[in-house]
Amino acid sequence: MSIRVLITDDHQIVLDSLSLLISTISDMEVVGTLNDSRKVMGFLETHEVDILVTDLSMPYLTGVALTLQVRDKFPNLKILMLTVSEDADNIRQAFQAGISGYVMKKANRAELEKALKTVARGEKYFSEAVMKELLSPAAVASTPSNELPGEPIAVTARELEIIRLIAQELSTSEIAEHLFISVGTVETHRHNILRKLGVKNSIGIIKYAVRHKLV
Repeated sequence: MSIRVLITDDHQIVLDSLSLLISTISDMEVVGTLNDSRKVMGFLETHEVDILVTDLSMPYLTGVALTLQVRDKFPNLKILMLTVSEDADNIRQAFQAGISGYVMKKANRAELEKALKTVARGEKYFSEAVMKELLSPAAVASTPSNELPGEPIAVTARELEIIRLIAQELSTSEIAEHLFISVGTVETHRHNILRKLGVKNSIGIIKYAVRHKLV
């Protein structure tokens, strides 16, 4: 079955271009395009959608506000933010709101396809530009103290391995293959790591790894 994609962006030319591009990707089907973010909820209530592709800066509802609204009623929907913003605060807010991936509009077809298929599998996707911004000294230094442990936390040797692999941008399935363990085991370790570090997502894990020189 094809992965059903809904696109929302306030620029019609972007909608048309994205729709055409995504339609050429195998196993992807564009089920709708909306130039008004206020219409997304109504569409989701009457159509089956697997991934919502949304811009960050839009009239009426921003990408973050839309994500919070959608997450409340459709918690299993994957949300991929496609935008021009490389600001670390915007990226952080978007992931805290519950998006599944963040890609720049300057990305090529190959990266967009990788992002869509990564989030479709239930994994997080960070583009190279996003990772570079999040791991910049300024971005790490600006992370609120309640989002990142200030002192090293006791983790097991296996958890330390997984922290390092997450920081190297490996997906859950790639980590499982690398360590010769199941995807479910990786997910269990990841959950324990998030709980121990007191962070919400992979961004927090990566920043922890950078701050404590684990990578």
